Order: sequence, then structure tokens, then C-alpha cells
Amino acid sequence: MNKTPTLTLIRRGSDLATSANQLEILNRQNGLPIFQDEISPFLHDLKMPQEVLTAVGIDILQVNVGKLCNMTCQHCHVDAGPDRREVMTKETIDHCLSAIKSSRIQTIDLTGGAPEMNPHFRYFVEQARKLDCHVIDRCNLTILLANGFKDVPQFLADHKVEVVASLPCYLEENTDSQRGDGAFQKSIEALKILNGLGYGDPASGRKLTLVYNPVGTSLPPNQSALEDQYRKVLRDEYSIEFNQLFTITNMPISRFLEYLLEQGKYEEYMQRLIDAFNPAAIQGLMCRNLISVSWDGKIYDCDFNQMLELQVGPEYPQTIAEFDLQSLAQRRIQTNQHCFGCTAGAGSGCLGSTVDA
Repeated sequence: MNKTPTLTLIRRGSDLATSANQLEILNRQNGLPIFQDEISPFLHDLKMPQEVLTAVGIDILQVNVGKLCNMTCQHCHVDAGPDRREVMTKETIDHCLSAIKSSRIQTIDLTGGAPEMNPHFRYFVEQARKLDCHVIDRCNLTILLANGFKDVPQFLADHKVEVVASLPCYLEENTDSQRGDGAFQKSIEALKILNGLGYGDPASGRKLTLVYNPVGTSLPPNQSALEDQYRKVLRDEYSIEFNQLFTITNMPISRFLEYLLEQGKYEEYMQRLIDAFNPAAIQGLMCRNLISVSWDGKIYDCDFNQMLELQVGPEYPQTIAEFDLQSLAQRRIQTNQHCFGCTAGAGSGCLGSTVDA
């Protein structure tokens, strides 16, 4: 990958800006079968019964509050960027809060885009905290240095919001290759600001989690071992502390799918995911204990399904305004070929690896 920021797929008029075209590639690319029945390709390949992938409850409400972002990263599965205008309204946020209140969901996970750029972000956080929710902000770090957002770190600290921060690598060259020149140094500066507010200190109650994803087509290494490496480098070279590290596999969708196709590595990568399938990873899949809500209020099994517009089955509530805990908590999960990304190796999800490697 090069070191210059890209443009969003939708701005470039790419065929991959359409989820239907991505799904066609996932299901029909050379070397992968064409499916004509109603069985999910993922389950079909593994000869697994549908009932294996069902929800076991809802502990987390993950909300994509918009695709607007100050960055346009090469690997972004959301196709987020400064030119995106899809932003969640306050009305939809209130529906999310109502769902939390009625269900007693304990964790709300705010993502984007850059979630902080939603004009109602602070309202959402404040109201969720009043409901005694644990709030997670999935932060790209560089937004914390942007004009108009420099007071966000203090706001997050005041409300004890957990910051889950993307830092693709502890090496400057690797991070900049994904996120653009200068992204690493800006991230380091933002991390120092967060540390200054107590983030990364176990005694402060202000949790700082870093997120690693591979630069290219490899799978993540052992999460625990990589956390040790991150901690040593960031502590020794930058005096930065953090609480934990998550490793996440790159999903073969959106801009990373484009990269795979351009590099002629799509089939190789898909085969790597399939060969690394780990049945033990199924138990900890994130789709089994959360629901994902899009900027316009639609309900999905996970953030990746959301980007492919694979909504929950038609027999379940389709929008957060129709939220019904009992129905959604035991729903059948919608799957497709991209799901191999979450079951490869040590597994992958929004909370990092799901099993020991």
C-alpha cells in the first residue's frame, strides 16, 4: 500500500461502492463456488447447520453514528471519509437510548467514520452514561488534534468513556502506509494527551485500548505477544501507556477488497482465511452477543454485515425504533464468505481475538 491517502470508493464512482457488487465478488470470484440455494456460502463451505450461528443474547449495542471521517484510510471497511454525509440524527440516537433503557444493555460501542464528528456525539455519550452504560468510543486518534475537536479528550475523560484507538502498528512506516503520511506522529501526540488525562493508568478508571490490524494480507499474530511488543516499543520510545491491545483481521470488503483485487491477491487471501478456519472461534464471535445499528437506524448482526447491507432476517425487527430484545437476542445470524475473516486463526472481532492462537 502507498503512503498517500486515498479517496472513498463512492467518490471515485467505483463499482465496489455498491454492496451488491462486493457480495457478487465474494461469492463468485474464481476459485470460489457459486451458490444457488438459500444456504449461506460460509456455512455451506463448512457443512455447518444454520443453528450453530445464532445469537446468545445482546450485551453490546454497537452504533455506527455516521460515515463522516477526517481520514480516508486504505483499509477502511466502512469506506468512510471527509466526503461522506451519512450521519445519524438525534431522533435515531434517541431510539438507541430507548432500546438501551428498555433492555438494560450495559455497553454501548460508538463507531464511524469518526464518531466524534457526529454533531450529537456528546449528547449520546452523556445520555448513555446517565443510563449507567459503559461507553466505548472507537477513535482514530488524529481527530483529537483537529480544530473543533481538541476538547474531546477532556470530555471523554470527564465521562469515563473507554477509548478504543486504532494504531495499526507501532512502527511509523507501517501505520503511515495504511493511514497516510504523518498519521503515526499525530497518533502518538494524541496518545500522549490521553495519557495526560489518566488514560492507560489502571488506577484512573479511564481505559485505553489499542487496535492492531495487519498492513497487508497476513493474519494477526498472537494477541498477547503482540501486546507485549507494543507496550515495550511505545513505553521505551514514546513513554506511552495503554491498558490492552486488540488484534483484528482485515475483512475482504470495501477498500481492503479493492486493494486485494488490485494486487491480484484476492483468491490467495480468501484461501488463507479458509485454510485458517478455527471452529473454536465460533463461540466468541461478536455477532452472537451484540447488534449493530447503522447511521439510519437499521439493524444488523455486526458492523461488517452492515457495510454489506446484510440486515438481520426479515422475521426480526429491522430498525432500532422497532427494537425487541427477546426476538433479537435469539436470532439466526446472517453470514457470507467474509465471515471467514472472523473465524481464521485466533478469531477476530471488535473485542480482539476470540480464542488462544
